[in-house]
Amino acid sequence: MSFTVFLGNLPIWVTKDDILSWLRAENLVADDVKVIRNPETQESKGFAFIEAPNQEEMDSIIRRFDRAPLEDRILRANPAQPPRSRTGGPPMRPMGAPASGIAASPAGSNSAGARPPMAQDDRPRRGGKKHKKPRSSQPQSAFAEELAKAL
Repeated sequence: MSFTVFLGNLPIWVTKDDILSWLRAENLVADDVKVIRNPETQESKGFAFIEAPNQEEMDSIIRRFDRAPLEDRILRANPAQPPRSRTGGPPMRPMGAPASGIAASPAGSNSAGARPPMAQDDRPRRGGKKHKKPRSSQPQSAFAEELAKAL
């Protein structure tokens, strides 16, 4: 069983040695630390994984670092999730098998819980840049106003 902690919202300057020194300062033990980096630039992506030797140590690391302040950031620490498949799609099924364990209903029938087809105008819009409305009616923050003046 894996006892891996996800440590996120790290500044890009944080290294494996930094995290190991923080752990030692708190008398916490880690088998390994891996800071995730951009393969092209070698710059940190802002998160790391800490391998703990057991459940108790993992819980202690999470308690110590979750919501801990670092510079102007709040760190996040929680149990790491298993990696997702790289294909990104659903698991494959044998050819000819239905998409679910339930047989498809005949065309035109509407079983309880199924939604009727939506008309073109009823479909929810995607939130891409092309479809967003300008926010000119909303007040800007003081920072945004100062930035606009400077530019």
